[in-house]
Amino acid sequence: MLICICTGFSSGLPLYLLIQFIPAWLRSFDVDLSTIGLINLVLFPYTWKFIWSPLVDRFVPPFLGRRRGWMLITQLGLLLAIASLALYDPTTNLTKIIWTVAIIAFLSATQDIVIDAARREILPDDELGAGNGFYAQAYRIASFVPGSLGLILVGFYPWSVAHLSIAAFMLVGIVTTLLMSESSKPSEVPHTLKSAVIDPFKEFFDRDGWQSAVWILLFIIFYKLGDSMATALETPFFLDMGFSTVEVGTVAKISKTIGATVGTILGGVVMIKLGINKSLWIFGVFQIVSILGYVALSIVGYNYLMLAVASGFEYFGVGLGSVALIAFMAKSTSRLFTATQFALLSSLAAVPRTFISAGTGYIIEAVGYTQFFLICFACAIPGMLMLFKIAPWNSQKTAVEETIAE
Repeated sequence: MLICICTGFSSGLPLYLLIQFIPAWLRSFDVDLSTIGLINLVLFPYTWKFIWSPLVDRFVPPFLGRRRGWMLITQLGLLLAIASLALYDPTTNLTKIIWTVAIIAFLSATQDIVIDAARREILPDDELGAGNGFYAQAYRIASFVPGSLGLILVGFYPWSVAHLSIAAFMLVGIVTTLLMSESSKPSEVPHTLKSAVIDPFKEFFDRDGWQSAVWILLFIIFYKLGDSMATALETPFFLDMGFSTVEVGTVAKISKTIGATVGTILGGVVMIKLGINKSLWIFGVFQIVSILGYVALSIVGYNYLMLAVASGFEYFGVGLGSVALIAFMAKSTSRLFTATQFALLSSLAAVPRTFISAGTGYIIEAVGYTQFFLICFACAIPGMLMLFKIAPWNSQKTAVEETIAE
């Protein structure tokens, strides 16, 4: 469980740096919202990591083993890449910043591939729920470093100090990698590229037919589309409402973390009783309605209470929706090909955050924040409608029964 916590922290830190801290940094130097939104495009490794995940499975580094070796390589690379951001000024080095962000995204996505596989290998079946729960909570707690500590630091010190401080927290993952045992067995390494690359995808599309597989893939893209768009540029949104970086790092960050934590824990408990299907419906409704909190904040403007309520409610919905979607993705993978198939599904889940959210800056500049969040609300509806096909409400199977059946 401690390994799940520490690797979850190491996995979440780079992502929250990219989606929370970097936008605030650039906006503070008057980089326009359109450019900040387009920078989301260099986060494409999160949506395409399934392409090289078989290579991570197939090839073993000459030290520490298949999982620990790749974990250490990516974590050392992340520490150096994040620290290098301290060298740049957004007003003169924007191109270099974009390239560095792309490198961080690639290393972070690769680290996720390895950590997901190792977590599945070290956890016995009866501890999968608890282990993944600890991992998810640590993943979100990691957001405190760039999204809270980093923003508070820049209220008193130069941005370079914040970059170096955030980079130092990668030591949590590095120390964990060095101390943990290797989870992969030599006999489990694919002997050919064909067995590593083709077989996982063939099994997924052959299992229930290609039409069923396509429906699953489309649902994963659309289910969290609305809240992914709504949170894509939330830090610049808070700043544009008149809040300082310190206020965002305290009021918004604390309320978001509380909301996400409550949503994740409550979602996990409720899902045991309701099963995956009904949870997807109920949590999806909360996920959509919570977007309206940002609509209210955009109308009210600078108000501490409204900031706390809107951000907390939004991330309560995010937490619920994430629990349901992760459970659905786990159910949709085969135990024989967990690493590559889960990389495929989680890559698709990141599509809204990366590609679709890239245009959010243009939408905001064209219609304003209030209309933008109403558009996000509308974009969340198609994913809910797909539940009639993907997860009918009248299914009587619980999550446990569905897992056993699978």
